[in-house]
Amino acid sequence: MSQYLMQNSDLILRLVVAVVLGMVIGAERLLVHKEAGMKTHALVSMGAAVFMLVSEAMVVKYINLPGMNPVMMPSQIIVGIGFLGAGLIILQGNRLMGLTTAGGLWVTAGIGMAAGFGLYSLAIISTILVLFIFIAMNILEKPLRKISDGMENHSD
Repeated sequence: MSQYLMQNSDLILRLVVAVVLGMVIGAERLLVHKEAGMKTHALVSMGAAVFMLVSEAMVVKYINLPGMNPVMMPSQIIVGIGFLGAGLIILQGNRLMGLTTAGGLWVTAGIGMAAGFGLYSLAIISTILVLFIFIAMNILEKPLRKISDGMENHSD
């Protein structure tokens, strides 16, 4: 019985880590008024974690069955999230929108996969790097956009 509880607590921990890290990334997206926020990122991260847990369980249960390849499930997560990301990308006039959000969802799925596999350090470090990219690059891009806009105005 205690082994069963230990197993469930490990599953719960993996899912909670995936949800919390997804929510953290989604919170930043929400703060900058982007399309996919906390709920979307948390769901993508948790969904990826669930599929990793299922994949891991399949390895244990079906390791000796011919033709069974549990690593196919994680690869399909990447394809599925790509489909979600494509739905976020829109062309508005001559401007492409949603690329960063789509990329954020894609990496959030990877973070969920890492958490689902129990690779907590990888998941946490990746979350920190995603937040660095979103926050620091947003700060750095503003002056660069002003310079770029100034160069466009002078070339007319």
